[in-house]
Amino acid sequence: MGEGLRERKKRETRERIADIAMGLFMAKGFDNVTVAEVARAADVSVNTVFNYFSTKEDLFADRQDLVVDHPVQVIREREPGESVVRAFRRDILDAIGTRHWRYGFNLGADVFARIVDASPALVARLREMHELREQALTRALADELDAGPDDLRPRLVAAHILTTTRLLTHYSVSRRLAGEEWESIEPDLRAEAEKAFDLLEPGLGDYGRRR
Repeated sequence: MGEGLRERKKRETRERIADIAMGLFMAKGFDNVTVAEVARAADVSVNTVFNYFSTKEDLFADRQDLVVDHPVQVIREREPGESVVRAFRRDILDAIGTRHWRYGFNLGADVFARIVDASPALVARLREMHELREQALTRALADELDAGPDDLRPRLVAAHILTTTRLLTHYSVSRRLAGEEWESIEPDLRAEAEKAFDLLEPGLGDYGRRR
């Protein structure tokens, strides 16, 4: 069943509030913006904002559920004969080619990083998101591969892969923050991604290979 009118209006209101909040955060910094300011700019009440977002950090991290769930989708959608490592290699190379936000390769990722770095609350929130994402991927790997409770492999694989993708994101964003253009970053980023996953292949290459 498709999205109903009520659900669509609620989604659109949520997205509008989050977009307006992000504009304010970009202009003034996260710590210098109050929820009341967001409510005024969005022409809604403070209570309405809190109906959609439990905290101010939620306004900034409005895509957290998508970020946490994405690695799980990568392994669930891997192709026949494709291992977990191969699936993530394919996914991150696609994100580089399309400049997709899921790994922070999008236009404006450097602005996002500046806002986060200037706010201890957001630094802590992103650390929490990374932990949640790793936990979600660990559970998904354990469930899909029927790993026992004492099997450390799902957690080790999740940690290695997500650390690799996070470092590649950091590599890209750091060069953007230094003022480089994407056109000069992309070929080096792609080469670094290939080298990084080449390092993972010998140890993890067959893990979770889909028959």
